[in-house]
Amino acid sequence: MGFTSASYRSSLDWNYEATVAEIEAIITRIESGELELAEVFDQFSRAVDRLQQCETFLADRQKRMDLLIETLTDEIDL
Repeated sequence: MGFTSASYRSSLDWNYEATVAEIEAIITRIESGELELAEVFDQFSRAVDRLQQCETFLADRQKRMDLLIETLTDEIDL
């Protein structure tokens, strides 16, 4: 059972590194040439979903880092 990129945070056990590893495993399976065409499409769709989760996670963390840097800069200017 997966979750959408918008709701990745709702899963307490979601992990960026594990998700990247899953994407890499999917790519390996697709590149193996051993999957039926329908399964290739399913796996590709799953990889895209996982990539969107990672992108959302990284964008959220970037926003948090920017805010922390801004706060730190404001404190230094005082």
